[in-house]
Amino acid sequence: MCESVDDVTQAVLAKNDGLAASLRDQLARRGVSVVNLLSSPGSGKTELLGRVLARAVERRVPVAALTADLATENDAHRLARSGAPVKQLLTDGLCHLEARQLRGHVESWLPTDTSLLFVENVGNLVCPASYDLGENLRIVLMAVTEGEDKPLKYPTAFGSAHLVVLTKTDLAEAAGFDESAFAAHVQRVNPGVEVVRSCARNGDGVDTVLERVLTTRDGAPVHRPPLAPHPHSHEDAGSGLSAGRVS
Repeated sequence: MCESVDDVTQAVLAKNDGLAASLRDQLARRGVSVVNLLSSPGSGKTELLGRVLARAVERRVPVAALTADLATENDAHRLARSGAPVKQLLTDGLCHLEARQLRGHVESWLPTDTSLLFVENVGNLVCPASYDLGENLRIVLMAVTEGEDKPLKYPTAFGSAHLVVLTKTDLAEAAGFDESAFAAHVQRVNPGVEVVRSCARNGDGVDTVLERVLTTRDGAPVHRPPLAPHPHSHEDAGSGLSAGRVS
């Protein structure tokens, strides 16, 4: 009997989940916390990540970053200006990262003293949302220029986020962005999730994002999204990052 497309998809995801769980355990033994960054292309996540990495380096946090794209090493060059160790991961046409790809780079490249690893996923809010990478924190970013209804259009991505970051807030007025509607849409698909407002251009939100990541690394409870990408020992719907506030 032939397998259906759904059966094949579920088998692929199940295999990925098994590898992700193993990778998470492996990294936990090394004392490494992983942050998975998801967004559409052009959301400004590379610029914001560069600012966060630079701030972490200033604070002497043992941080590193992997950045994924279908082609070019442009983002790795940009992020390397932060002073943090950075590695480009080329997917050769694949629209998302999988745990097997991340595991290979962790084993062959990740500096031994790293305690915090940022993974900048491929710019795409569809495929990456279904793949657990062994992360401890999943952050979904969205620019005000993308429109306030994005959470409703991509409920899997926003519904699996432990934290949501709104970027390019300096352009909100020019873009006619309805922040109240956006906040309501986020809460509809992911009740209680915190939304951090940011602007890489002037540094707004950079310290807040870094603090949220560091508290997770240090074992603080995090928000439990309705579409949690994995069982998380620190998740607690009533504490930590689940305050549902906008910073």
